[in-house]
Amino acid sequence: MSDIEIGRSKRGRRGFSFDDVAVVPTRRTRDTELVNLSWQIDAYRFDVPFIGAPTDSVMSPATAIALGRAGGLGVLNLEGVWTRYEDPEPLLAEIAQLPADQATSRMREIYAEPIKGELITARLAEIREAGVTVAGSLSPAEVLRHYETVLAAGTDLMVIRGSTVSAEHVSTEGSAPLNLKQFIYELDVPVIVGGVVTYTAALHLMRTGAAGVLVGFGGGAASTSRAVLGIHAPMATAISDVAAARRDYLDESGGRYVQVIADGSLGTSGDIVKAFAMGSDAVMLGTALARATDAPGRGWHWGPEAHNQKLPRGNRVKVDQLGDLDVVLNGPSPVADGSANLIGALRTALATTGYREVKEFQRIDVVLKS
Repeated sequence: MSDIEIGRSKRGRRGFSFDDVAVVPTRRTRDTELVNLSWQIDAYRFDVPFIGAPTDSVMSPATAIALGRAGGLGVLNLEGVWTRYEDPEPLLAEIAQLPADQATSRMREIYAEPIKGELITARLAEIREAGVTVAGSLSPAEVLRHYETVLAAGTDLMVIRGSTVSAEHVSTEGSAPLNLKQFIYELDVPVIVGGVVTYTAALHLMRTGAAGVLVGFGGGAASTSRAVLGIHAPMATAISDVAAARRDYLDESGGRYVQVIADGSLGTSGDIVKAFAMGSDAVMLGTALARATDAPGRGWHWGPEAHNQKLPRGNRVKVDQLGDLDVVLNGPSPVADGSANLIGALRTALATTGYREVKEFQRIDVVLKS
């Protein structure tokens, strides 16, 4: 795509969001029962390609277990209230009741409590005892402090998630910089890392040995990075660029396939469908799962950016509660706006366009709406 002249000294490439693209049926249709939504990363196989975003409003040990039993992957935020407090339920209830003008300051106080290694161990053990795949998330700035505790607890997958993640995180706070290539090489568990939104950044992360790459800045509707930092990337273009990096790395590495996982702007089932059409292998869901009545956010959604101690760049966002997690995933949907029965919608989209599985669906035609 040619650059567009913004002014005499700056050119830019046009990017497209999910709202700018539409999926086009071009083949025969098929019955929904013939659609296979299974997804695999490394040795771990899932019935549906849905990952619960590691935020306290979406994933508790209980909801991670519930999502795992429903066929997806729940990722616990290992820097959240579940690893800072023995009983975080009263604090989660308090966050849900905070007036808007007090939310940021009070959440900063709540999240100032130190992370406790014994709680990391206990929470991951609780998930493991339920018999589902165990996954925990750390930020690049904290991973070197806590990864040994996480590994000792017996995690199956590790997620390193931040607003923007590079192949080397540089720190000036006295700790050694995180060299992802060396770090991942020395681990015995698969690592999902991100977010990135460009071809080059994604290719660098793939070369570190990551099993999966998150596309997006995380946070989605709860993020204010666009307003605070001026950073934003339209997701349809970002996924397509990272999918191109996956293809080129597959050739470069002699056949190593890295999973592309969309993370952001996935508020409805239609957005989820378009993420797969643009090249995603799986999706990380925040707002969509926060709508469950059994989500720990109690009708609110927020990410770690909302309580950053120095520069908060996220909000606590009100979401409409639709039903429990099973209703959000499998229906029957009480509304017709794509916010519930997410699995059924994805299955129907593939059946309507004639595809049997997500990997095939990535090749579907799309058109621009403007």
